[in-house]
Amino acid sequence: MKILVVGGAGYIGSHCVRQIQAAGHEPVIVDNFVYGHRGSVPNGVPLHEGDMGNIEFIESILTSESIDVVMHFAAFTYVGESTTDPLKYYENNVSKTVALLQAMRNASVPKFIFSSSCTVFGEAEEMPLHEDLPLRAFSPYGQTKQDVETMLGFCARAYGLSYAIFRYFNASGADPKGTIGEDHDPETHLIPLAIQAAQGKRDKLTVFGTDYPTPDGTCLRDYVHVNDLSRAHIAAFEKLDSPGTELHYNLGTGKPASVLEVINVVKEVSGLSVPYDVGPRREGDVPAAYANPAKAIEELEWEIEFPDIQSIVASAWKWHQSHPNGFEQ
Repeated sequence: MKILVVGGAGYIGSHCVRQIQAAGHEPVIVDNFVYGHRGSVPNGVPLHEGDMGNIEFIESILTSESIDVVMHFAAFTYVGESTTDPLKYYENNVSKTVALLQAMRNASVPKFIFSSSCTVFGEAEEMPLHEDLPLRAFSPYGQTKQDVETMLGFCARAYGLSYAIFRYFNASGADPKGTIGEDHDPETHLIPLAIQAAQGKRDKLTVFGTDYPTPDGTCLRDYVHVNDLSRAHIAAFEKLDSPGTELHYNLGTGKPASVLEVINVVKEVSGLSVPYDVGPRREGDVPAAYANPAKAIEELEWEIEFPDIQSIVASAWKWHQSHPNGFEQ
C-alpha cells in the first residue's frame, strides 16, 4: 500500500516512515517544515513540501501518488503554548485537519490514522487509563485532539470514513540505528532534557515537584518507544477495510517510571551525572498517567519491543551521542 505520512519529517512521523518501509509498504511524505527536519527524510522517499491545510495541494498528491491510507502527525503539541495562544492550535490542529479530511473525501481516499494523545482524558479518576474512560481534556492542545476525535466519528457515520485513533502516552527513544531521533526546539520532553543536562548542553534539569502521592514524590509517566508506536499504526491498516470502521487505542507500556527514575537511568546509561534542581509543581501536572495497553495488544497483536525505561533511554542516548546538535551536524 501507499501511505501518505503528513508530518513525516517530524519526530514520530519520521520513525513511522521507516517502519512503513520495513513492513513492505511505500511511504509518501508531506511536511511544511515548521517543526520537521529535512535530514530525517530517507533517500528515495517522495517528499512534497507544503501545508495540510491546502486542500488542492493535498488532493493532487492523493490522486497522483495513488494513496491508500493517510496518517496524520502534523499537530502542534506544546501544551503550555496552547494555553497562551489557543487560536494557533485550533487553526492548525482542527481547521487544517478539516481541510485534510475534505481533500481525502474529494480524492475518495477513505482510510485515516490519527495521532491523538492521552491528554484527552484530562485528570482521570481511574488508572491505568483504558479506552472507555470519558474524554475530559483541560488544555487547548488536548481539546483540539478531542475535537478531532469527535469529528472523525461524525465523518465515519456520514461519509463512511474508516479511521484508527492512537492516544499516545510519552513517545520516547530513537531508532536503534542512531540515524534519527528527537530534535525539538524548544525541547520539553524529560529524557532528552536529562541527556542534554548530562552532556552539559544545559546547566541543569528542573524537577517540578517532589511531593506527589507517588513512591518517590515525583510524577509517574508511561514512556513508550517511538518505534513501538509506529508499528501499532501499521498493524491497523488491515482493520480499516470496512467503510465506517472506528478504532480507538491507548498506546503505552503500562509500566510507568517516575521523573527521578528516568534521571537515574540516564545516569546509568550515560555514565554521567545529571544536574538538577527542584521547582514547584507545574499547573496541570497529574501525579500519574499510564496506559492499559491490553486492547492494542489483543486486537492488533501489538508487540512492545522496548518494554522498559532502560531500553528506551539507551536508544535515545545513542542518538544524542552521534548527533549532539540534532540534525544540524
